[in-house]
Amino acid sequence: MQKCFKSRFSFYDRWLDRHAIVLNMEAFQDLIVILLCLSLFAVMLIQVWGIFIAITQSIEYKQVTAKMLFVLILVELFRLLILYLQEHSIAVSVAVEVGIVSVLREVVVHGALEISGIQTAEICGLLLILGGLLLGLLLVCGKKPHMDCMSANTKYCPTAHQERR
Repeated sequence: MQKCFKSRFSFYDRWLDRHAIVLNMEAFQDLIVILLCLSLFAVMLIQVWGIFIAITQSIEYKQVTAKMLFVLILVELFRLLILYLQEHSIAVSVAVEVGIVSVLREVVVHGALEISGIQTAEICGLLLILGGLLLGLLLVCGKKPHMDCMSANTKYCPTAHQERR
């Protein structure tokens, strides 16, 4: 006696195809991420132009350093979005790195001497937590190859090189 699957009849007799809806939503989500990548790239170009103008006109090291760190944050966010497009998952280690650089940028922008003692303790605590999280990710996932290594597919990536053999 054959078992009649309920899902077989309810899925094919419907007006809406769930699989097609999910595929279309994923494509739309990829389009949104691509638009975010393009806009981040445009903002990076504007910031680099601003750094060039700031260097040539007046030398305010604090502002130039803040803009450079902001460009580095944008580069990391761009990298995070590219990894999402490739793998359809968020690289938590890259997101933690972005958080660390963002906190350090705020310290540079506001100046370490202008920050109160309570805020300094909060910043130190946040950096310790983010550093511990990054260290934990490294220890837990240390034996797994990083997504950059997997996508590079070079002889320096141990798993990619073993798969080709």
